[in-house]
Amino acid sequence: MSKIQKTNAMRQLDAAKIPYEIMDYIPDESDLSGVHIAEQIGLPCEQVFKTLVTRGDKNGINVICIPAHLEIDLKAAAQATGNKSLSMLPTSELLANTGYIRGGCSPIGMKKKYPTYIDESAVNYGKITVSSGTRGMQLLLDPNTLIKFTGAKLCSVTVKIEK
Repeated sequence: MSKIQKTNAMRQLDAAKIPYEIMDYIPDESDLSGVHIAEQIGLPCEQVFKTLVTRGDKNGINVICIPAHLEIDLKAAAQATGNKSLSMLPTSELLANTGYIRGGCSPIGMKKKYPTYIDESAVNYGKITVSSGTRGMQLLLDPNTLIKFTGAKLCSVTVKIEK
C-alpha cells in the first residue's frame, strides 16, 4: 500500500479529528468535471460536490459547493452571498488566491478563510464528497460536519445543466 501524500485539507481535518475517507480516481485532463469524477468513484452526482470560487462586487471571494451535475445560478448566488453581482474567479487567479488548482479545489484548507456556501441538498445525504485539494482524490465525509467545520451557510444557488 502506497503512502498517501496529505493535502492541506486532509491535514486540517486530521488536526480537528474529523473522520473522512479518501476516494481515489484517475484524473482526466480532458474532463475535470464532477460528473466524470462521480462516475469514476461510483457515487451519484448528487453526492459529489464541486467547489467553485467566485468574486462578488461587495465582499470579494466566496467559495460555493454544489452537486456535480448542476450549474451555479450566478444571480441567485450573488443574492445568497450578499452581492449585487458575482462572477467566477478566473482560473489564472485560482492558485494564488486559494492554494489549489482547477480540478483540485477544496473548500477546506485554502490560503485564506473565505465565506463558504454549500448547496442545501448536501444535508439529504449521510456522506458527500468534496475535493481533497488535489486531482485524483475526493474526501468522503458527513455534510453537517463539513458545514460546521468550514462555517458554511446552506443555500440554493443551482440550475440544471441544459444539454
